[in-house]
Amino acid sequence: MANINDTLIPAIGVITDVRIDTPDVKTFRVVTPDGKKAFDHKPGQCAMLSIPGVGEAMFSITSSPTNTEFMEFSIKKCGCVTDWLHQAEVGQQITIRGPYGRPFPVDTEFKGKDLLFIAGGIGLAPLRSVINYCRDNRADYGTIDIVYGSRSMDDLVDYNEIIEEWTKDTDVHVHLTIDREQEGWDGHVGFVPAYVKELGFDTNKTAIICGPPIMIKFTLEAMIELGFDKTQVYTTMELRMKCGVGKCGRCNIGAKYVCKDGPVFRCDELDELPDEY
Repeated sequence: MANINDTLIPAIGVITDVRIDTPDVKTFRVVTPDGKKAFDHKPGQCAMLSIPGVGEAMFSITSSPTNTEFMEFSIKKCGCVTDWLHQAEVGQQITIRGPYGRPFPVDTEFKGKDLLFIAGGIGLAPLRSVINYCRDNRADYGTIDIVYGSRSMDDLVDYNEIIEEWTKDTDVHVHLTIDREQEGWDGHVGFVPAYVKELGFDTNKTAIICGPPIMIKFTLEAMIELGFDKTQVYTTMELRMKCGVGKCGRCNIGAKYVCKDGPVFRCDELDELPDEY
C-alpha cells in the first residue's frame, strides 16, 4: 500500500473489469500489475487517473474502503480523458495516484446516527463508497434512507446493485424516482427535491447530498423547509478539484481549497464561501 506521503507518485493501474451502467456511464475496476489495491482510502476521497499522452483527471473512488482487493470508478463520458477511458478495454494500463481530499466523517460525526443519502444522476457514484462502507459496518449506524433520482430509468447508476443488494438490507430504505413518465417504470416520477419534501423525513437524521449544483441547491432548500439544519447536511464538491494538493488554485473558492479543505463540506461551511458554485 502506498504511504499517504506518496500521493504525488503515480502507480501503474490495470483495468480488470468494465461495467456499463448507463448509456454514458461506465464503472472501471482498477488494480496494480501484481493484482493488488493501489492504496488505502476513506469514503469520499478521490484519485487522479491519467492516460500518458492524453491527460489526467480527478475522479471519486466509488468502491468502499472495506473492499481490500480493488478500487472502482464510475465515470461519465463528458470530455477528452473520459472519452478515452470509455474506449478502454480490460487489460489497459493507466496511472493512478492518491488518495486526495477530506473524506466523509463516517467514523466520527456519522457514527450512531440515522443517515439520509440523497443523490441525483451520476451523483450517486461518490455516495456509493459511503453507503457501502456503512452497510459493511452496519452495527455502527442507525436506519439508512437513500433517495436517488435520474432523468430516466436507463440513467440510474448501479441499478442492479441497488435492487439486488441495498433494497434487501435490514433498515435500509431505498426511494427511487425518475424525472418523467417512462414505459416500464412503475415507481415514483418527479424531481428529487420535490420527492424529498413529499417523503417528509424526520429531522433526526444526518443527510448527505450529491448531484448537479442546482439539484443540491433546491434539495437543501427543501430540507430546511422540513426543519433540517445546515449543520446536519453534508455534500461533496469533487468536480472543482484539479491538482488535488492545493497548488494550482483551480479549486479555490474564497479562503478554501476544495482539494484540501474538502471536497466534503458540511453545508453551513458553504455559507462562508462566495456564491460561485
